[in-house]
Amino acid sequence: MTTVPLAARLTRAQGPLFFPVTAYGPDGSIDLDACRAHVESGVDAGAAAVFVCCGTGEFHALTPDEYGRCVAAAVAAADGEVPVVAGVGYGTALAARYARTAEAADADGLLALPPYLVLADQAGLLRHYTALAASTCLELIVYQRDNALFTPPTVAELARTDGIIGLKDGHGDLDLMQRIVTAVRRDAPGQDFLYFNGLPTAELTGPAYRGVGITLYSSAAFAFVPDIALAFHRALATGDDKTAARLLDGFFAPLAALRDLGRGYAVSLVKAGVRLEGLDVGGVRPPLSEPDPAHVDALAELIEQGRALLAELA
Repeated sequence: MTTVPLAARLTRAQGPLFFPVTAYGPDGSIDLDACRAHVESGVDAGAAAVFVCCGTGEFHALTPDEYGRCVAAAVAAADGEVPVVAGVGYGTALAARYARTAEAADADGLLALPPYLVLADQAGLLRHYTALAASTCLELIVYQRDNALFTPPTVAELARTDGIIGLKDGHGDLDLMQRIVTAVRRDAPGQDFLYFNGLPTAELTGPAYRGVGITLYSSAAFAFVPDIALAFHRALATGDDKTAARLLDGFFAPLAALRDLGRGYAVSLVKAGVRLEGLDVGGVRPPLSEPDPAHVDALAELIEQGRALLAELA
């Protein structure tokens, strides 16, 4: 953890946000050496931040003890070069417990995943996230998706809450996002509230989100092809629309189509990609399953195709 606020560090972000997988050994236990190596390689490659033990990191499958050790390993691997944000979730009490564990591991902030299973109204969601923010000294990003969908007035209230610094959108309704941005600007003036594109294969919707003013995004591809992910990020940030379009058409759109072939592929196919690139991070834990071998072969071919495209664009 550094003394610089997380919001300030993310505002200056110059690269994709890295969501590492959680590595397991042959016996299924946490492989902390592989976890550290994975995070170190991402930081060295140019990640702007590390979001550990989140969706791609199988937060749902980790015990509290494993979670603490994974967060500590990521913090050690990042070595202060970029902020480390830890996922927290479940109900309010458990989320606060995970927040305290992340604090003890010296994380820089928290990504609050949707509450477990329940369908809450706006008042209940506000109670949950404001209580979670009050339970920790770490700055908090709220993740909108699935059963945690917010109205613009609710997000404005979240933006006025001490400790809540941003909203990651995994829902994908751009009309709603524009109304949220407008409401926060109008009803929470002076708040430097951050927004993140958190859709799977966020590169596909990157240009559209930039139209709403949302430039920060999570990149699943960065976990296994950081060179391709960074090339797209640079193209998008510099207005090189031709390069961005070539990478979208030649790599990211086919990757999204491959991801959509199986349930859980947003995690298991990413782990397969990391293994293909030479780091043994093991498989996924139940209830997820390993991807079809033919789909892993297709991913290997797509990675080769993406690298060939990079060479052509160089």
